Amino acid sequence: MFQPEAYIPVTTVADTVRLALAPVFLLTAIGAFLNVCATRLSRIVDRSREIEPVLLQSRGREHDRWLGELRILDRRMSMVSSAISFSVMSAVLTCLVVALLFAANFVETRLGVAIALLFIAAMVSIAIGFAIFLIETRLGARAVRVRSELLQHRVDETG
Repeated sequence: MFQPEAYIPVTTVADTVRLALAPVFLLTAIGAFLNVCATRLSRIVDRSREIEPVLLQSRGREHDRWLGELRILDRRMSMVSSAISFSVMSAVLTCLVVALLFAANFVETRLGVAIALLFIAAMVSIAIGFAIFLIETRLGARAVRVRSELLQHRVDETG
């Protein structure tokens, strides 16, 4: 059991910090990924706000086209939000891994299985976040393709 006055060798603390460094670097990478996701989400929201007034004033085929784009943007917003959620979950699980690494060295308990399972869950969570992000980027790339009628448009050079 943990005793506050118990002697904890500096080498034990140093070894624990060394073990915790890899998950801490992982947290840095997750933070960078979250920044990319947040920026992407912001750009999608900005684009949807640009389309809303145009959609309300449009009619016919043009209205349908704007409505289709807005639906795609809505789906993309949902996907990026899901990627963010899974990434944050991975960060939380990684923080728990770091905390348990320290606890395992200072409390006489066996936490190895719990630490391994939490780390596996963190990796699965970030993998799901990456996969959703990949799908969203592919959806975004397909959505911005140039319409075929514009590619076939010819300018009348007479007159």
